[in-house]
Amino acid sequence: MILALVASALSSLSLPADPPPTAFVGARIHTVDGPPIEEGTLVVAGGKIIAVGPTSTTRPPADATIVDASGKVIIPGLICTHSHLGGTAGADGSGPIQPDVRVSDSLNVRDSGYRRALAGGLTTLNCMPGSGHLLSGQTAYLKLRPATTIEDMFILGADGEPMGGMKMANGTNSMRGGTFPGTRGRSAALVRKQFIAAQEYAQKVEAAAGDPEKMPNRHIGLEALGEVLSGKRIVHHHTHRHDDIVTVLRLAKEFGFRVVLHHVSEAWKVADEIAAAGAPCSVIVIDSPGGKLEAIDVAFRTGGVLERAGVNVAFHTDDGITDSRLFLRSAALAVRAGMTRPAALRALTLSGAEMMDLQGRTGSLVPGKDADFAVLDGDPFSVYTKVLETWVEGERRFDRSDPQDRLYAEGGYGATHEQDPYFCCFGDNNQGDQD
Repeated sequence: MILALVASALSSLSLPADPPPTAFVGARIHTVDGPPIEEGTLVVAGGKIIAVGPTSTTRPPADATIVDASGKVIIPGLICTHSHLGGTAGADGSGPIQPDVRVSDSLNVRDSGYRRALAGGLTTLNCMPGSGHLLSGQTAYLKLRPATTIEDMFILGADGEPMGGMKMANGTNSMRGGTFPGTRGRSAALVRKQFIAAQEYAQKVEAAAGDPEKMPNRHIGLEALGEVLSGKRIVHHHTHRHDDIVTVLRLAKEFGFRVVLHHVSEAWKVADEIAAAGAPCSVIVIDSPGGKLEAIDVAFRTGGVLERAGVNVAFHTDDGITDSRLFLRSAALAVRAGMTRPAALRALTLSGAEMMDLQGRTGSLVPGKDADFAVLDGDPFSVYTKVLETWVEGERRFDRSDPQDRLYAEGGYGATHEQDPYFCCFGDNNQGDQD
C-alpha cells in the first residue's frame, strides 16, 4: 500500500521540461559545408542543430520559439586554433623540453579575454602555452561555456578525458643558450633524443603487457609524447622561417606524428613541400609592422598561396597578438590578398575544427553538430560588420544589446576586470552603499 502511494506521488511530480526548439528564420546562412542559403532557417534544440535549409522548405517544429533573423547573417562559431587567453602559463626556464606540463593547470576561467572572444564570435579555442621551449606542454581544447572551474570548459574525447594537443616550437624563440639550444641544429637534435626516449618508453610499457612488476617507472612527460606518437595527440608547432618549417616536416616524417604548422610566416616559399607532406597550416595574419626578425617575410598572400597548393588552412589569433574581437578581419585581409571567400570562411571554422579532431562536433552548420554559431549584421568580411550574438551549444553567450556584453565588444572601463572592483562608488555595479 505504501509503495503504491509513493509511486502515485512520484508520478504526479512534474519534471522540468526541455526548453522548446529555437528557429532563426529568414537569415543568410553560411553553413560552410555548402553554398550560402540566401533566405534560410536554422533550428536548434538540446544544444544541437536539428535542421538547416531554405525557409521555403524548412518548417520549424510547432512548439519552436521563432526568431525573425531577416537581414542578418548566420555563420558557424569561430574556432581559434592558437590562443593564449586565460593566463596560459606553461613550461618554465628549467629546461627546453617539458611535455609533462598541462596548460589547463594555469587557466583562469574568470579571465575577461574569454568574454572578448565571445564578442568576436568565437566559440572554441585551443589554449596553448608559449613558444619559448622546444616542447612547452599540453594544450587544452575549450568550449566557451559558463564556467566555475576550467573543467566546465573542457571538450572531452570518446574516452572521457579532456582533449588537447602538444605545443612545440623551433626557430629563435627557444634558442637561449645554457640548457636551451643555441642553434637550429641543436634544437632538432634535442627533439630527436626526446622522441627516441618516448619510443623506448612506449616499447617497455607494451612489453610489460599490464604486469606491474615489468612496468617502467612512470614518466608523465613520455606518456604524453606516447600519445603524440600514437596519433591521439596532435602536435601544434610554432614555426616561421621556411627552413624551420621544413625541419618540422622532416621530424614529423621521421617519427610519424601528426602536426599542424602554426604561424608559418614563410610558408609561401615552401607551399608545395607543405602540401606534399599533407601538413595543415594555422596562419596568423598581422596587419602592423614589428615582431621578430624571422617573421620579416610574413605576407597577407600566404592563405591564398597555400589554398592554391592544396593545403588545409586555418587562421588563428595568438591572442593577445591579434585581439579575438577582430578575428573576422584575418580572413578578410586574406581574401583581399587572393584567398577565395569560401576557403577564408572555412579557415575560421571547419578547418580549425579539423586541426583539433573536432570536425564531427562543430565548425559547420549541419544537423547533429553542436549549435555553435554567430549572428552578424552584415557580410562576414566587411569592416563595418558587427557580431550581434554568439551561441555556444544552443545557449546565447553573447548579446550585443546587453550593456555588459557590449562593454566587452567595444572596450572601456571595466572591460578587462576579472571581478568587480571593491570600491564604493562604481555606478551601476554597486551592490549597496558602503561606509
